[in-house]
Amino acid sequence: MRARPVSPSLLVEELADRIASAPRDSGSDSGGGSGGGSWVRVALDGAPPARPGRLADDLAGPLRLRGRAVLRVSAADYLRPASLRFEFGRTDPDVFYAEWLDVGGLTREVLAPLAPGRTGRALPALWDSARDRATRASYVTLPPGGVLLLDGALLLGRGLPFDLTVHLSLSPAALARRTDEEERWTLPAYERYEREVEPAKAADVAVRVEDPRHPAVVTW
Repeated sequence: MRARPVSPSLLVEELADRIASAPRDSGSDSGGGSGGGSWVRVALDGAPPARPGRLADDLAGPLRLRGRAVLRVSAADYLRPASLRFEFGRTDPDVFYAEWLDVGGLTREVLAPLAPGRTGRALPALWDSARDRATRASYVTLPPGGVLLLDGALLLGRGLPFDLTVHLSLSPAALARRTDEEERWTLPAYERYEREVEPAKAADVAVRVEDPRHPAVVTW
């Protein structure tokens, strides 16, 4: 494994260049949609202390400057209802790992509509977990050639159809140090994720963020 230090701004520019270099048109109609449309579905994966949402936000502007429309979605807006998440208690790391994310809803409402040749009509948010009710968000249509920036934790290894995956990596010690006390019960879930999925190897791009001011791009 090698780690190439980069500045936070250079990391954003390199990722934006890579994303923007993807084809804007699928070249053919895969059926069931408007024909020929192609989108880039990007996952920014990492535990909350790694700040994947911030990276996703930072990428939006540079991608628009490169002529790409952007749709921002957070996996936190696609959690399952509380009755399902907390069926076995509020601090079960195995349920957090496997059951909190509404994989079916995320695929149906966001990822599948942005598959080649589909409609591009996606729902930015489905469930307000704080109020435990539907968000009532409106559907939006991302133009062909547009980019989905989806941030969240534990996204890899689920068979979700992404076109590019970026994993923000923290050592167990750094993750424990930077996790709020009330969220430390989730740490065994991230240990399991590292063991079963090896996200730094599974992702298309892995970035170590032990110090967010000094990220490093990892190659194997």
